[in-house]
Amino acid sequence: MIVEQNVPLQAHNSFGIVAKARELVRVRGEEDVRALLADPTRAGAPKFVLGGGSNIVLTGDVKPLVLKVEIEGVRVVEDGARATIIEAGAGVNWHAFVTWTLDHGFPGLENLALIPGSVGASPVQNVGAYGVELQDRFEALDAIDLATGRIFTLGAGQCAFGYRDSVFKHVPAKEGDLGLAGRALILRVRFRLPKPWKPVLGYLDLSRKRAESGVDAPSARQVYDWVCAIRQNKLPDPRVLGNAGSFFKNPTVTPEQCHDIIAREPNIVHYPMPDGSVKLAAGWLIDACGWKGKSVGKAGVYEKQALVLVNRGGATGGEVVTLARAIQTSVYERFGIRLEPEPVVV
Repeated sequence: MIVEQNVPLQAHNSFGIVAKARELVRVRGEEDVRALLADPTRAGAPKFVLGGGSNIVLTGDVKPLVLKVEIEGVRVVEDGARATIIEAGAGVNWHAFVTWTLDHGFPGLENLALIPGSVGASPVQNVGAYGVELQDRFEALDAIDLATGRIFTLGAGQCAFGYRDSVFKHVPAKEGDLGLAGRALILRVRFRLPKPWKPVLGYLDLSRKRAESGVDAPSARQVYDWVCAIRQNKLPDPRVLGNAGSFFKNPTVTPEQCHDIIAREPNIVHYPMPDGSVKLAAGWLIDACGWKGKSVGKAGVYEKQALVLVNRGGATGGEVVTLARAIQTSVYERFGIRLEPEPVVV
C-alpha cells in the first residue's frame, strides 16, 4: 500500500483546479484496500474514491482520505456466438479501453469514444453518448466494501442505472437501502458486446456524418472516427482547456410542458423519449439565456458549446460553482426548468 501526503490534485481532475489531497492511497488492487482497512489509524477515516477525475469540481483541499484507483488490466472473459464479454480494471483509461476493443476486433463501444475518465467511473455515471449508454453494454462489476473489505458483484439491475445515474451516486436513505456512495470502490467492470454487431446511428450528428461521407453501412472503426471528430469539434481537450465535459444533464419534461415551451420558444431543441417524456437540450437552454462565451472570474462557458464550463486559467472550484448556479437561475427564470449538474462538487 502506497500512502502519500499533501499530493497535488491539479493533474488528477480534468478541470485542472489547484487543490491537494491531505493523504492519498494508490489503489492498484484489492489487497491495497484490505491493507488500508487493517491499518487502525486509517480504517475508520472518511474516504473519497478518485478515478480519472473527469466528473468532479474541487472547491478546496480534499480532507477525506483519497483512494486513487489505478487498477490496470484488460482481458477477454468469453468470446461466444452471441456476445463477447471483456473485463477491464477500474483504473484503465476509458478512451484507451474503447480503442483497445476495436483494435482487437470487438466492436460495440465505438459511440462512447473519447469520453474522458476511467473504466471504474463509467458505471458510476452510466456514461452515454450518441445513442448508446454504458448500461446497454454492461455485464457486471466487482467492487469492494470500504468498511468490511468484502468483494461483491453487481449486475445491471443491482446498479440501478438511470440517466447519468447509478447506485454509486446515492447515499442510503435508511438502513437496508442499497445506496453505495462512499461505501464501495469498483475494482473491475465487465462489458457485453453483442453479436452480430449493428451500428447505432440514430443520433443527429452521426446521421449527418453518414450523409456527408456517403457511407451507408459504416464499420465500427468508421463510427469511432466520426464520434471522435464530432467530439473534437464540439468539446475542448481538457489537457488544453480544463473542463468536465457536459456540465448539466439534459432535462426531461412532459409533452404538455414541452408544448407550452414551444409556444414561447419555437426553435427549442427537443427529443421525444420512448417513455413518452421529452428531453430538452440543456446546451440550447443555456445558449438562449446568453451564457455562451461568458465568464465568472476565470470560469467560463465554452464558446462552441454552452453545455461545457471551462477553466480559462487559474479558476477556482468556487468560481465554477458560482457560474453554474448563475446559469441554473437564468434557465429557471426564463423556462421554469431546473438544470441538474453532472459533476460531483467536492
